Order: sequence, then structure tokens, then C-alpha cells
Amino acid sequence: MSNKQEPASRLIPADRMKRVLGQRGPRASLSPGAKTAILFGALAVLTALVAWLDPRPSLRHVQVAMLSANPTGNYYATVEKIAAEVGRRKGRVQNLSSAGSVENVQRLIAGAKNCNVHFGLVQDGIAYPEGHKLELIGRLTRPESLVLLGRNVERIRTPADLKGLRIGIGPDGSGTQDLMRQVLTLFEGVDIVALALPIDRQLAMAEHRELDLAAMVLDDEGKLLVNAVTERKMEILQLPDIASLARHLPYTRVGVIQAGQMYYARQLPHEDKKVLQIDALIVGNGCAPDGVTQQFLTAVADVYPTFVRHNKGQPNLTGLPMSPVAANFYSAEGPDLLGKYAPWAVDIMPMPTWIQLGVAFSVLFSGMALWHRFRLWRIDADRVKLEREIEALLVPGATVDSIAEMPIDALQLTPEARAQLDNLMLHLSALLEKSRQQSMSVLVPMGEEMKYRNQETLMTDLLRVLRIYKGRLPPA
Repeated sequence: MSNKQEPASRLIPADRMKRVLGQRGPRASLSPGAKTAILFGALAVLTALVAWLDPRPSLRHVQVAMLSANPTGNYYATVEKIAAEVGRRKGRVQNLSSAGSVENVQRLIAGAKNCNVHFGLVQDGIAYPEGHKLELIGRLTRPESLVLLGRNVERIRTPADLKGLRIGIGPDGSGTQDLMRQVLTLFEGVDIVALALPIDRQLAMAEHRELDLAAMVLDDEGKLLVNAVTERKMEILQLPDIASLARHLPYTRVGVIQAGQMYYARQLPHEDKKVLQIDALIVGNGCAPDGVTQQFLTAVADVYPTFVRHNKGQPNLTGLPMSPVAANFYSAEGPDLLGKYAPWAVDIMPMPTWIQLGVAFSVLFSGMALWHRFRLWRIDADRVKLEREIEALLVPGATVDSIAEMPIDALQLTPEARAQLDNLMLHLSALLEKSRQQSMSVLVPMGEEMKYRNQETLMTDLLRVLRIYKGRLPPA
């Protein structure tokens, strides 16, 4: 019996083929015009879909709310710049004013429940409550300065000179007040009157000598400070022993406001002034999806070109955990491929997980294909083994076409031969059923089921001729 697999059409008898073909009616065919219309229609739908999705990089995925501070302050202006850049690129950042850093921390934690706020600017050194889930997104490139303004500040040279002075320390909920309270605790034994007042009121009171010093944390190049020095004729106080003071506040460092920085021609201030400087942090509460965070950071990096370099490799001493998305953004110096073109996919899983998932699926499909080939090989091997046993039982060299009409041999009429033939037909039927079941398995790749159909055709035809042959045997 030949082991070579022949095409199924050669193994199916002509009458059977006619019955199969006869059951099928004529197939309706589309006209060339209809086919062309369908093709152009499909192209039009595809074009409209691409136009609607707009695969070009943009920030339209960014729809967030960000806490800043007083509308006249630097934090508010910073968020406005970021919002303008995001808006230019089809996204939206809602600028939410507040009293300052302390309130921003409270609102970020409370907003994590309904995600009505996503990011906020927070002054470094703020204390965070236990159990918070805030994370560091990044540091702004320019630090802010703690500036104390007043009249005749030259008289204050030692901590004792502050005794009895009335000092405005910023409004409740502000980072200025939080920092000033930490500073004032270091002036132990010095009786200072601390007043919680908004910045505008502090400046007005200090200008009219109703307040000895007005404290504020701001950009030392901002309009507010320039106006206070040049128009209100306020003077900048250099805190006594400021270098030692900074050592007691490890999140601060000493900076310098240079002479003439506010007004060069009038040499304002008249001399260099050392001040405490503090970083401004972008803090998130985990509400923004990963793709949104990547695109938001892209906008910040566009507004501040040194933003990525400023944050890359910097030690995190803020007490906040670093956002993994932000850490990857700085490490790669920008968004990954998915974050740039398909941020919605990053919202589902980060890109490394997508890659791992792709590798896992590749290994899985390769294993499934390998198992499928092994099972198909076993079916073919078992079929060939049965064919050889049938040849040994009947006539060596017997083929499917010759078995049905081959002459009956006396050796094949013995009870043992009959039983062996029944057993072979039983095993062949079982193998045929096994092949059918395995062909419908999920392990079989699309299109590969036809290989099983080939095996089934060979076994079906062999069973058919064996039944014909068995029917020709005389009764036992």
C-alpha cells in the first residue's frame, strides 16, 4: 500500500463527488462595477477613520486639572504657560488657584477619590500626611526664593535684632507660611509676632510701616518682587547667618539676588542679597493615566527646555516616591513610542509590559504551533502504521483502489484474520475521530486544519474499501 498522500479529489469516488457538487447551487457573482464600488467605499471608510484618529503626535489626550496658587503669583503663571502649550497642541490643562502648597497637598489627596484634580505645584520641604499616595512628577528648572521685604532692614544683623518685630508669614495653606514657621522655630528665644496675611496685604502694610517685614516665596525675577523694590521702595532683608540657617533646613540652599538685578540704572538692590532658595515640585496623586502623564511631561519639557536634563539623574530627597512613568520619561529623555503616538495604549499598560506581553504571546503561539505539528505527525504515523498492518494482512502492495475488488484469499477467511481485520478497522475509525477532534482545537493555526482534512480523507477512503472488502467475505 502506498504511503504517499494523494490529493483528496483523487481519493473521493466520482459518484460521491457528484453528490457533493450537486448539493451546491450556483454561486452569485458581483459585477466588476459593484466590486469597484465596494473597494472605493472601503478605502473611503479607511481614510475617514485615519483622519478622525489623526495619528500625528499631539497632546489631545491630556485633559487634566492642575493646582497652582494665587493668581498674582509665580505658580499660577507657571501653570498658565504649561496650559497654553498643551492647549496649542489640542489638549487642556485647567489652572486651579489656591492658597498655596499646603492647600495643594490637601486637595491632591482629597481629589484622588474622584480624580477632579491630577497635578499640583508644591514647594519642597512641605510635610506630607501619613498614608498619602502622592508621587513626585518632577522639579521645575528655576527655584523660588524666600524674600523678606521691609523698611530700614540694614538694622537687622543678628537674630536678636528680630525681637518684637511684626512679620507677615503668608496666608493659611501657603508654602510661605509653612516655611516661615520652620524658620521661626530656629529663632528660639526671640519674641517675634507672626501674622498670617495674604501677600498683597503684607506688601501694603509693610509699605505703610504697619508691618516690619513681609515674607513671601516667589521667583526673584518676577514682576511682584521687582515692583515691590522699585515702586514701593521696599528693601530685601538678608537673614542673619543665612548659610547656617540653610544647613538646618536641608531642602533649602543659599542663592543670591544680585545688585542691580531689579533696576540696573538705579542699582536696586544696592548690594548682593543672599536668600534661601527652594525647589518647586510637580506632584501627582495617581489619577492621571500613564499616557496622559507622559504627554503632560512632554508639554512641560517644551515650555522649559532644560527640564528633562534638570531632573535626569537627580537624587530624590523630597520624601515623595518618584513616579515610575516620570522616571522612565527622564531616563529616555522623552516619551516612548506608544506614549507619543498611542497614549491610550500606555493607559492600559506601560510599553515594557506590552513588549513582554508580545514576547509571551509569541512564545505561546510558537509552542501551540509546535504541539499542533507534533499531534499531526502522530496521527500520520499511526495511520501509516495501520496501513502497513492492513497490507500485511491482505496482499503486500495493496492500494485503496485495489482492495475493494481484490480476490479473496483462504488465509483471510480464518477467524483470526477476520478478528484482526475488525480490530484494524476499529483502530482506523478511532484515529479518524481523533483527527476530527484535534482539527477543531485552538492549537491549530488558521488554515492548518486542511492538513487534518487530508488525513481524514485518506482514512475515510481506506475505511470505505475495507468495508466493501469485508462485505464480500463469505459468512464464517
